[in-house]
Amino acid sequence: MKNLCILGSTGSIGVSTLDIVAAHPERYRVVALTGGNNLERLREQTLRFSPKVVAVVSEQDALRLKESLGAQAPEILAGVEGMAACASHSEADMVVSAIVGAAGLVPTMAAIEAGKDVALANKETLVAAGPLVMEAVRRRGVNLFPVDSEHSAIFQSLTGHRRADVQRLILTASGGPFRDSSLEELRGVTPAQALAHPNWDMGRKISIDSATMMNKGLEVIEARWLFDLPADRIGVHIHPQSIVHSMVEYVDGSVIAQMGIPDMKTPIAYALSYPERLSLPLPPLDLCAVGTLTFDQPDTERFACLSLAYQALESGGTAPAVVNAANEVAVEAFLEGRVAFLQIPEVIRAALDRHRSEPLDSIEAAQRADRWGRAEARRIIQTFIA
Repeated sequence: MKNLCILGSTGSIGVSTLDIVAAHPERYRVVALTGGNNLERLREQTLRFSPKVVAVVSEQDALRLKESLGAQAPEILAGVEGMAACASHSEADMVVSAIVGAAGLVPTMAAIEAGKDVALANKETLVAAGPLVMEAVRRRGVNLFPVDSEHSAIFQSLTGHRRADVQRLILTASGGPFRDSSLEELRGVTPAQALAHPNWDMGRKISIDSATMMNKGLEVIEARWLFDLPADRIGVHIHPQSIVHSMVEYVDGSVIAQMGIPDMKTPIAYALSYPERLSLPLPPLDLCAVGTLTFDQPDTERFACLSLAYQALESGGTAPAVVNAANEVAVEAFLEGRVAFLQIPEVIRAALDRHRSEPLDSIEAAQRADRWGRAEARRIIQTFIA
């Protein structure tokens, strides 16, 4: 029996994780949950899975959740401290880090420092503080299993092979809903259009990141730290069918890929059960029905966010944390109708240009850069509005 803490249980990854837990009650038990604004869903999850502790964003939400649960309420905590307490719970064997955005950094680090294995779906943790996180993983001797479909595919394609034989990593990207759109067409994109991903069912923020290809840029930064390869050995291919989830090219010219239908339950289950594989009630991949798999180079003129992520990775230090923070603010502004779709990369570029990168020598340095990036992005957006 593996005891789980799920950070971000009410989001798409958290819900899929709990579906897997429900299907395999003999293997998994939930000891801690954390959620965001969807208190009704968190209430339902708490009643169904009976965690020992739950954490929410604010004290007010904690009171509301406690009142709604009544006599069935477990210990309910609030804030970053509450999230970190759940992540370091003494009975947890593995922490599924599925909080969206930089908010996942502190609780994920708390899990690692407490000696917990981590199934990582929160890419921003490695974007903002990759070298610090991986140093803590090594020092504490814990396992960090990637949950993103692309990084899971690379992890699977590396298994059984010598790292010294790796030539490069190739991350695949669907291209999102606008892969064939012109720059002129992109100028009029609405939030509703950007949220309509053609292949994946994702949360709002990640869907917008996919539409701008910032999601892929963040994944490049994440891959650099997960697999210890420089940026010039991490490529991106547009693959509209979302069947090949990523590939590893070896020095002898061999390319090993992991394929499957686009469903996040597969990489989640692999992280939970490694090195075993769980039986999942998913339809099989029918390559004959798919027919054709195509690949293309990304257009960084139309999707500038990808090149901005590479630029931040090249700058190093606190630059990736600033890019991530500015992106979160710009995406929120776009969803609220305060900036246009093509202004998202403009906000990020301006923040990156104004940032003086500092050494990333502590989690506090990453947090300072995050705060600076958010504040600078808000100032930039105000100039757009004015």
